[in-house]
Amino acid sequence: MSEQKKSLPFVYQFMAGAVAGVSEILVMYPLDMVKTVMQLQVSGGSGPQYKGVFDCLKQIAAKEGPRRLYKGISSPILMEAPKRATKFACNDEFQKIYKNLFGVDKLTQPLSILSGASAGICESFVVVPFELVKIRLQDVSSKFTSPVAVVKDIVQKEGILAMYNGLESTMWRHGVWNAGYFGIIFQVRALLPTAHTKSQQTRNDLIAGTVGGTIGSMLSTPFDVVKSRIQNTAVVAGVARKYNWSWPSLGTIYKEEGFKALYKGFVPKVLRLGPGGGILLVVFTGVMDFFRTIHEGK
Repeated sequence: MSEQKKSLPFVYQFMAGAVAGVSEILVMYPLDMVKTVMQLQVSGGSGPQYKGVFDCLKQIAAKEGPRRLYKGISSPILMEAPKRATKFACNDEFQKIYKNLFGVDKLTQPLSILSGASAGICESFVVVPFELVKIRLQDVSSKFTSPVAVVKDIVQKEGILAMYNGLESTMWRHGVWNAGYFGIIFQVRALLPTAHTKSQQTRNDLIAGTVGGTIGSMLSTPFDVVKSRIQNTAVVAGVARKYNWSWPSLGTIYKEEGFKALYKGFVPKVLRLGPGGGILLVVFTGVMDFFRTIHEGK
């Protein structure tokens, strides 16, 4: 990720991304639960209506207990290692590819954005089935008790290909988020004072990752709302789906619920992925530094 440090083989990047992803999800998962629940809430519809993040947390905990805030975590835990590993490893590889393609020695912000978007699209293919299961479990009206029960129900009623329901919207979400995240990280790092110590590097990574996660969330939230609606809609033969493709679904939500509905769940999302983006970058950089000492010591 840093121009001053020698790049490590793909396997090290993959393992560092996995450790970073699991660390982030263990700390921030309840906010992901709140984000999904708020995104699935249709304005004026039936079911609970939440006034904000803390009201949603309070209602969920009061109705079903604090453990409900961690319902479905097994799916993202299984997902986080390959997801984050793919994100960071592919981003690093695409940086190399694009630098060679455009004939430049140093990374630029446009290439950071392009590399991030490309890594996000690759990441989408890994996460879609896990995200689908997680959202079906997180829905407040869900009757499922485990990820296995969700998978069996989807395969039996909708077919095996339905496990990739929402792929197109996920590609938009991850492409946009990663473009913003890595593009902003590049710019913020350039503006921050040069790090001469480990603590200064951690500070810079935390700031850059948090700002990157915040901007990425601002850009990608509408696609995240659409993705949640699409993945929570079962595929029924002969029945037209209300939410299917990203851009028409954006139009439907805007027309029926207004612009604000496109940013449902934004506050818990940014509260999670702002600091979460910082945690990701700090842990990833730290683990990569650890692997670097091992690799160079061989």
